[in-house]
Amino acid sequence: MNNFWREYKEPVFSLAPMEDVTDTVFREIVMGMTTPGKLHVVFTEFTSVEGMNHPVGRERVSERLIVNDSERELLQKLNIKLVAQIWGRNPEIYHNIAKYISKNYQFDGIDINMGCPVKKVFKIGACSALIGEPELAKEIVLATKEGTQLPVSVKTRTGIKQHQTEEWISNLLEVNPAAIILHGRTQRQQSEGNANWEEIAKAVQLKNEKKPEIPLHGNGDIFSYKQGLQRMEETGVNGIMVGRGIFQNPWFFMPEKTEISKEERIHKLIAHTKLFEKTWSPEKNFNILKRFYKIYLNSFEGAAKLRADLMNVKNYDEVYSYFT
Repeated sequence: MNNFWREYKEPVFSLAPMEDVTDTVFREIVMGMTTPGKLHVVFTEFTSVEGMNHPVGRERVSERLIVNDSERELLQKLNIKLVAQIWGRNPEIYHNIAKYISKNYQFDGIDINMGCPVKKVFKIGACSALIGEPELAKEIVLATKEGTQLPVSVKTRTGIKQHQTEEWISNLLEVNPAAIILHGRTQRQQSEGNANWEEIAKAVQLKNEKKPEIPLHGNGDIFSYKQGLQRMEETGVNGIMVGRGIFQNPWFFMPEKTEISKEERIHKLIAHTKLFEKTWSPEKNFNILKRFYKIYLNSFEGAAKLRADLMNVKNYDEVYSYFT
């Protein structure tokens, strides 16, 4: 197995998997605004193994694994790895789907979601709920690894109701994941309060004692590239994963660019809309795009009015004609 996670020498940055956000279109847009060498790994949206395992469900769920040719070109040009993120709670199904994905797709790795805090997912015992079932969690990692030659990483949190970082990370280290990505919040916190980087530092220390060869990346409240480097320095993590920070600044991975003009922002918004239409129309709802419009239209005079106007448009053509 070629574990790319261990090969990096420079500071490693990744873009977090986010529901209804990190599809092939958004990943391509972000990579198009990336300085070479500043972004190393991107992820798909969360893909249900149960859905993928179902002959009818597969068609709908596998949309999450679509990679446009234009994205593929950028991945190769910038040497960025693409990881499929999967979730569920049945080890056998994980095994089947790891095998299926490895055979039918061109991903560089598989990541197991043991961090999503959303209540309806937690209730069925998946994602962050697995922190409370360490034996099952380990079984899932082992079953997934058996189904694939790809490196299998785990994205998780520090606990359920309170931090149980050391106990939980010790458990995960026993099954040798290719990497661990740790979000510094509990399930109960959702995305409230501050991410606790002291807990992440504890996990790094523990990992360095037990399995120093396993990379551990930190995630939570990183709003600039510089801040990410600072966190690496303070905690000793091997890398930084960026989630909501990309909403504050889609040019996150081009840190030398400090001023972004209104024209550039609008140009990018239109490019994003066109690529989304080309990729997803008519399958996906046009309104999904509106969450992205908010991230482009800020920091200039008149931005609030533009945002408000665009919240009322009903289709692609209305967006294009608005700006012509």
